[in-house]
Amino acid sequence: MQVKIADSWKNILQTEFEKPYFKQLTAFVKDEYSNHVCYPKGKDIFAAFDFCALNDLKVVIIGQDPYHGPNQANGLCFSVKDGIAHPPSLINIFKEVATDLGKEYPKSGNLEKWAKQGVLLLNATLTVRAHEAGSHQKQGWETFTDAVIQQISKEKEGVIFLLWGGFAKKKAKLIDAKKHHILESGHPSPLSANRGYWFGNKHFSKTNAILKDLGKDVIDW
Repeated sequence: MQVKIADSWKNILQTEFEKPYFKQLTAFVKDEYSNHVCYPKGKDIFAAFDFCALNDLKVVIIGQDPYHGPNQANGLCFSVKDGIAHPPSLINIFKEVATDLGKEYPKSGNLEKWAKQGVLLLNATLTVRAHEAGSHQKQGWETFTDAVIQQISKEKEGVIFLLWGGFAKKKAKLIDAKKHHILESGHPSPLSANRGYWFGNKHFSKTNAILKDLGKDVIDW
């Protein structure tokens, strides 16, 4: 795994790349990609940072694992490539966007357009073995992505963190709530959404209202 991360992030993350845990993680990922089918493609592992420059960052959405089916994962949490069927969580995200903002349900599940507007779509674990959910957890990725969240909290102000589900909510302790905005709800997965923990959270309109108050451009969700 070559760590090719966008220049705007290098300054705040370079020290992580030099730590022993990251070197072990790199060796693990290289071995996995050499001996198994893994997702996303190597060039897309750090896509969340490529599409969303640190200077432009407005919103952080935290996922858990990349999709582990063929051609799904593109390095952005909850996002799939153009032309790929929308997974259940993404369907529920788009349904909430549609009802919250009165928009049409989109054809493409590719969230690059969100990322380019300053939404960091960050999975806690950035790689996975095909058809084996969670297979790359506890190898060092979480240490790295926790450091990303802490550095954003430290270096930026007025960032909106959307924490969906129990796993993401645990990341609140890494965020300075005096400087930033935290919105929490249930996870968009069918299990949570169908129990009433997701639909109606209005996170998309709430985010845009906060951005307006901050004098920033709203997100075209």
